[in-house]
Amino acid sequence: MDVCVLATVLSAVSGIREKAPNLTQSEVVWISVAILFLLFSVQRFGTDKVGYSFAPIISVWFIFIAGIGAYNLAAHDVTVLRAFNPKYIVDYFGRNGKEAWVSLGGVVLCITGTEAMFADLGHFNIRAIQLSFTFILFPSVALCYMGQASYLRKFPQDVGDTFYKSIPAAMFWPTFIVAIMAAIIASQAMLSGAFAILSKALSLGCFPRVKVVHTSKKYSGQVYIPEVNFLIGAASIIVTLAFQTTTNIGNAYGICVVTVFSITTHLMTVVMLLIWKKNIAFVVGFYIIFGLAEFLYLSSILSKFVEGGYLPFCFSLVLMALMATWHYVYVKRYWYELDRVVPAAELTALLARRNVQRVPGVGLLYSELVQGIPPVFPCLVDKIPSVHAVFVFMSIKNLPIPRVALPERFIFRRVGPAEHRMFRCVARYGYTDQIEGTKEFSAFLIEGLKLFVHDEAAFSCPHTDNGGDNNNNNNDDNDARRLEQAVVAEEEKRFIDAEVERGVVYLMGEAEVAAAPGSSGLKRIVVNYVYTFLRKNLSESHKALSIPKDQLLKVGITYEI
Repeated sequence: MDVCVLATVLSAVSGIREKAPNLTQSEVVWISVAILFLLFSVQRFGTDKVGYSFAPIISVWFIFIAGIGAYNLAAHDVTVLRAFNPKYIVDYFGRNGKEAWVSLGGVVLCITGTEAMFADLGHFNIRAIQLSFTFILFPSVALCYMGQASYLRKFPQDVGDTFYKSIPAAMFWPTFIVAIMAAIIASQAMLSGAFAILSKALSLGCFPRVKVVHTSKKYSGQVYIPEVNFLIGAASIIVTLAFQTTTNIGNAYGICVVTVFSITTHLMTVVMLLIWKKNIAFVVGFYIIFGLAEFLYLSSILSKFVEGGYLPFCFSLVLMALMATWHYVYVKRYWYELDRVVPAAELTALLARRNVQRVPGVGLLYSELVQGIPPVFPCLVDKIPSVHAVFVFMSIKNLPIPRVALPERFIFRRVGPAEHRMFRCVARYGYTDQIEGTKEFSAFLIEGLKLFVHDEAAFSCPHTDNGGDNNNNNNDDNDARRLEQAVVAEEEKRFIDAEVERGVVYLMGEAEVAAAPGSSGLKRIVVNYVYTFLRKNLSESHKALSIPKDQLLKVGITYEI
């Protein structure tokens, strides 16, 4: 993603040398670095605010490039429109052979940027993208390139920087300023897509838990991830300083874009077969037409692999390795905990110890397990022989649905006898739901717990509707039991409210994960070094869950997987 950002910004800034020829390439690079720094700094204000701030610029940009293209087309050589005849494609390859094939790697850069529209499919509806592409983007870009082709017919020596050289003198500075702003907007689209994709990877357990900030109350797909924003920004600036020019960056960008196109075609074919169940002939035709065209461009741009094209592959391999490492250890750790859950009978014996005290307040122990007592709990009791008066084993799970209604958010059940006042709670969130702040979360949780106590009492006694004198006594007994249960439930709810007033404490297991003795060298590297590095250098769980430090208690434990 950062290849797109820096290529767009650097190419836009390079145009300033048309009016300031004494400006060195190094100075252009530092100007680009300053713009990149500004771009990544404003992300914290939210993608929706950034988008609204710059949205009018995009309209002006399309008007400018369409107008300049039409001017060049009329002023220089309108006969370039004959290039729409497919015969010229055949003639071009016939004349140039291998060089024509190699040139396709540069031709494909004309359509780069369209992948940003697909990255934003989660932020806009399909009809909006169809209309904007058909009536605004495509006509404007087509006129721009036709105008440049017309200009080159008259000034072929300017092929190295056609766009800025073809701008009429009176329009240069307005176009340059708008180009810089449009480059920032194009980069914004890719950053928004990166944040959205990684937020989904978080819900699948494929990325370290980091803080995801939902920047829009109206559009749930607009998110901001501080740690990821910093990493992408740092990588963009480093690559800009290292590559200096757009040539190698353009090669990397081209490979990245065409690879995305090819992967999309393959995945779309699978969707058409398995999900949409389209006619097989239609699917085969789609795959052959688009697959062959993309293979032709991909094979061409791959010839530039050693000239900067390796960059996206390096980034992809590193990111994939980190995600695979995290997911591998995440699953292993989960099964380790699941195999060592504490039975309910042992929990009763643990609380019955003479040195274990029930202290005032509500304790929430976070765990990935949704059943059984996590092994960190006995460790907690051994180190601090006390358990809060109301104790909840808390699990937060992301479901593959957009939203979970608030009344269905929390699922409770008791752990052990009722007098223990210990509960299991699973909080369920859809992939567009946002975890509430600490106060809101605890308030919703306590209300859900009291509702569970009430419902448990209401349904604990059987309801009998049979008539007859023989059942009157049974009905009276049931009514008495229901009344008694209701009184007990009200007392328990008052008890919970009183303990909430005394304070809520969040407990989390600080697990050190290590490879078990006898593990292979690769496994020791993955678990002991790579995973540990990620866990220690990215945001901790309590920060991702917005848990205040003054209410947090961590318990250390070591897992050998």
